[in-house]
Amino acid sequence: METTTINPVELKVFLNHVYELKKGVRQMVLHTMNRKYEAFAVKRLTSQGIPFFIQPAGKNSVNLFFGKGECIEAIKHLVNCPLYELSPEKNFILGAMLGYNICDQCRRYCDQKAKAEGRAPQGGHAAS
Repeated sequence: METTTINPVELKVFLNHVYELKKGVRQMVLHTMNRKYEAFAVKRLTSQGIPFFIQPAGKNSVNLFFGKGECIEAIKHLVNCPLYELSPEKNFILGAMLGYNICDQCRRYCDQKAKAEGRAPQGGHAAS
C-alpha cells in the first residue's frame, strides 16, 4: 500500500469515506475535494476497485462520487449539471441515495417546489 507524507484533513476525510464504504456503512459517497488531490483519490479508488464519477465543482474543486457500481451508474444519468442546478426531484433522489434523513429531504423538496412555484416555503412540518 502506498503511503504519503502529505496527509491534510481533506484526505483524511476521503480515506475515512473509503473505509466506511468498504465496511458497508455507506453505499455511496459524495466528497468535494480540491483538484490537487484528485489524482491521489482516483489512484486509491481504482486500486481498490471502487467505481467513481468525477464532476467539476468549481475552479479548484471537484465532486467525487464513489460507491456501489449501480449507484454510480445512476449518478452518471442523474447528475448532468452542477449540483446547484439540479431540479428539486433530482436533488431529492440524490439526497436519498446518499442516505440523508428522508424526512429532511421531503421537507427540502417541498420547500424547493414551493419556491419554484412562487409560494413561501413551509420550512417546518406540514399540518395534519
